[in-house]
Amino acid sequence: MERKNFVSELPKNERAVLQEHAPLPPRLIYNIIREEGEEELKRPLQALAFSGLAAGVLVSFSFLFRSIFHMHMAGYQIEPLVSCLGYTVGFLIVILGRMQLFTENPITTIIPLLSEFSWLRLYEVARLWSTVFFFNIIGTAIAAAFYSSPYTLTPEIEAAMHEVAVKVMTLSPVENILRGIPADIIIAAIVWISPQTKYFKFVMIMFLVYFIALGDFAHVVVGSCEMAYIVFANNASFFDYFFRFLIPCGMGNVIGGTLIFTLLVYYQVAKELKLEKKK
Repeated sequence: MERKNFVSELPKNERAVLQEHAPLPPRLIYNIIREEGEEELKRPLQALAFSGLAAGVLVSFSFLFRSIFHMHMAGYQIEPLVSCLGYTVGFLIVILGRMQLFTENPITTIIPLLSEFSWLRLYEVARLWSTVFFFNIIGTAIAAAFYSSPYTLTPEIEAAMHEVAVKVMTLSPVENILRGIPADIIIAAIVWISPQTKYFKFVMIMFLVYFIALGDFAHVVVGSCEMAYIVFANNASFFDYFFRFLIPCGMGNVIGGTLIFTLLVYYQVAKELKLEKKK
């Protein structure tokens, strides 16, 4: 017996409302992100560089506002719950502003590569990753240098920023790798969920990034600003910056965003995509 489609029996206006409120299927979300990734891979090098630089500078507000909240809440038991809200500020600016953040790229650009692998496409991905990562780090260094100026911030805020930043030094390279994994799984989840959260994207980003901070997970771009800040303060060396934090944390972020999250969502829809190509 043929199954009856109840949707066809509904009035036209009710069918429109039903379609508007229906959740997007995983295959459609995948194709939306693939289209975004295709557009990013075609962007000129100069556009990628300035977008990455802007993202590096502006995501540093996560470090700044977390420190300001920490300063005002010091001594209270709920200080972590409040100060971690400040960590969301830079991410909100960068993600909603559509700037290039390295930790978003693993899912956005790898999906087009998985969909249609070629050596040219692999080169385009490597070009985008290296450009965005380099200019993200340059941006965070510029921001850290600016915050380190004795004329920029009050002594109270400077002390709070030092307290927040020095915690990065307590982690070993292995810990930075491991704590970097869940951080970029969450960032990749933000990218994956975004097409479905058209009207409350602000809240979704704030909520998920809040738990990156609350869980003390390691994010390579924000963390590079914190590490650069304590390097400028002569409390850490460039060796610590590169080999204790930047390289291990970057590896952890790539593992979380690419090898875990992106491959999982790809194989979730791989069979449907193959059937789609045959049609």
